[in-house]
Amino acid sequence: MNALLAMPVIIPLLGAALSLLGWRSRRIQRGLGVLTSVTLLVVSVLLLARVSRDGIQVTALGSWPAPFGIVLVADLFSAIMVCVASVTATAVVFYSLVSIDRRREAFGYYPLFSLLLMGVCGAFLTGDIFNLYVWFEVMLISSFVLLALGGEKPQFDSAIKYVTLNLISSAIFLAAIGMTYGLTGTLNMADLALKLPLAPQQGTVTAIAMLYLVAFGIKAAVFPLFFWLPASYHTPPVAVSAVFAGLLTKVGVYALIRVFTLLFIHDPAITHTVLMWIAGLTMLTGVLGAVAQNDFRRILSFHIISQIGYMIMGLGLYTRAALAASIFYIVHHIIVKTNLFLVSGVAKRLTGSYELKKMGGLYASYPWLAVLFMIPAMSLAGMPPLSGFFAKLGIISAGLAEEQYLLVAAAIVAGLLTLFSMTKIWGEAFWKPLPSDVEAPGAADLVAARRMMWPIAVLAAITVSLGFGAGWLYDLSTRAASQLIDRSEYIRAVLG
Repeated sequence: MNALLAMPVIIPLLGAALSLLGWRSRRIQRGLGVLTSVTLLVVSVLLLARVSRDGIQVTALGSWPAPFGIVLVADLFSAIMVCVASVTATAVVFYSLVSIDRRREAFGYYPLFSLLLMGVCGAFLTGDIFNLYVWFEVMLISSFVLLALGGEKPQFDSAIKYVTLNLISSAIFLAAIGMTYGLTGTLNMADLALKLPLAPQQGTVTAIAMLYLVAFGIKAAVFPLFFWLPASYHTPPVAVSAVFAGLLTKVGVYALIRVFTLLFIHDPAITHTVLMWIAGLTMLTGVLGAVAQNDFRRILSFHIISQIGYMIMGLGLYTRAALAASIFYIVHHIIVKTNLFLVSGVAKRLTGSYELKKMGGLYASYPWLAVLFMIPAMSLAGMPPLSGFFAKLGIISAGLAEEQYLLVAAAIVAGLLTLFSMTKIWGEAFWKPLPSDVEAPGAADLVAARRMMWPIAVLAAITVSLGFGAGWLYDLSTRAASQLIDRSEYIRAVLG
């Protein structure tokens, strides 16, 4: 058994279990939360280094060989995703030490956070389509409780919408799994990659692919299945919103990329053309929704939707360059979007509101916070030399190479409107004076805000480094894309 490959699942599970044993001690739970995320970060970096050096890593649980047993598989794409997930989780945990109140900590915030990480890492590493469903359910349960934790009425309203739509997604996913097994007699993804092209009813295979598209599309919040996201992500504590924004929808995007590069490539004229149309509409509807908002976190929530469109665009184009750009874009977006939500929490702490009309004066009073906002905001909008510029440039270049000019136009328009909405936040929250009826923050809030800015500064530094050092990440993303395009290495690693 490859112990390193199993560690990203075992570590958060062990952290959650130990936190439950230390339920009565707030200090133990906080310490275990930090220890779990930091250990996961170290292990994920080691795993990425091993996959980069030695190739795809596979371990069969219980010594049952594939395709009969459960396997964990780490190719470059999944190893990158585990690594960037652990980076953001570590930043959010340190942020949570200051921002999460004692009541939520007492009701299991840190063990729930660890269980959420276990589900995310399990989804990235599983080599079995049914176990992907299992990890999705682990994420759904833990994220639902985190969303409702605190018992406030807006949280319950959003949690009901969130869990209802995701349960529908799970039901569709389970139906697709049943049809897949009935058609092929296997659920191992490498084995499915061999057997699906040989199925006599290729029309049925396409229909099953569309079921997976709907199921994962709900979880990824693509057009027209995204309406649950802006109704829920602005209600929980900002640390919860940040980890949701950074990771949960990206698990849906990861699943879409995985199945539409490994399993369903038999008729790209249908499946991947549909994906391109979805990508364009997702970009435009998401960014238009953001422009219409006047709440800091609701603007950011709609931008999650818009940016998902760029990632799906690379999948729809289905070239090595496009997939490499999508992988680069996912890494960039996870870091940037998590950071913007963390910035919104500090702004709320200093002004008392997320409503832009009730905010102001942040640039004059807290210039360092303004700098830390501008870095991820301009990166999200695609301004050079930050990581978002290279991410958008890669996607647009791949679209031009495939002569998808309408899709490229949609990407450019979405980028310009993203810049507009970021300048809207800047003008209202940072540039204009603080409204006279808003009280200045107290000494405790100022101390807390300074402590909350440390993980924000780390993520901002990563964003800058990804911009100035974009070459190495693009090289890694290109190698990952090559593994996605050429499925033979994955199949050989799993099946021998």
